[in-house]
Amino acid sequence: MTRSTVLPLLFRALLLTLGMGVVWGLLDWWLSGTIWQPMEISRSAKIVEYCEFNHIHRFFHQPSNTYSNLAYVFFGAFILLLANADSSRSGNARLNRLERFPALSVLVGGCFVYLGVGSAFFHASLTTIGQRVDMNATYGLMLSLISVAVYHIFHTVRLNPRRQLIWVLIVLVVIAYFWLLAPRLPSSRLLPALIVALTLGMLINYVQFRRQRSLWLVLASVALTFIAIKIRTMDVQKINCDPYSILQGHAIWHLLTGLSSFCAYLFFRLTSINIESRRTRSTGLVQ
Repeated sequence: MTRSTVLPLLFRALLLTLGMGVVWGLLDWWLSGTIWQPMEISRSAKIVEYCEFNHIHRFFHQPSNTYSNLAYVFFGAFILLLANADSSRSGNARLNRLERFPALSVLVGGCFVYLGVGSAFFHASLTTIGQRVDMNATYGLMLSLISVAVYHIFHTVRLNPRRQLIWVLIVLVVIAYFWLLAPRLPSSRLLPALIVALTLGMLINYVQFRRQRSLWLVLASVALTFIAIKIRTMDVQKINCDPYSILQGHAIWHLLTGLSSFCAYLFFRLTSINIESRRTRSTGLVQ
């Protein structure tokens, strides 16, 4: 896609994100924190896990940590718009491997939005169910990106539309299974394992197509993740903590992890035309 095509999509994604932000702002203005009272309070709220002050009278208990999730919404909206554009060009022989599988971009974009809304739900309510949704959405985004990596690593496998749908459904089932798995495995183990798996997937695909892939996007994704983890740790440990500041460490975590995940998506998205197809012609196709 050309710059002239991408820029309008970015603008539309920005408008959609701003619209979502306005809706959130109206909800925060109109509703009060009492709406969350029937729900079980999360352990995170009980131990005051994050630096930001818990405004329990407000609908958004943690405003900065809630609104910052709009970063995920923006990236998700943009990827969904890209997927829609890919679908309209489905007959174009010049599409690369990811562009020929728009449903996979829909999956990734949807998981971005799911995380944006799910994490906002948690930081707005500080409830146990909100925390469960937040973590499942986090795992969902990582799993969707890992599925993109697997799809590109096994580039000799060509999926028809029916098999593409089955692929997406399988990933959705795995994400749903992680809802059940999460309480049994601590996120301190599960999330790093998924991050490592995604990073390995990018590195393997880089080795496969190093002339067409950008190592800088891999490095950017990894670096942003490490910086985000460091800032989140400082926020939890209350280092340089100002509970009433608009700028919160966990809010920065949202922005940096969103950027990191978007870099991972771009690693597979920004590639020469049909590089997998060229390699495939020399190795044979698996239908």
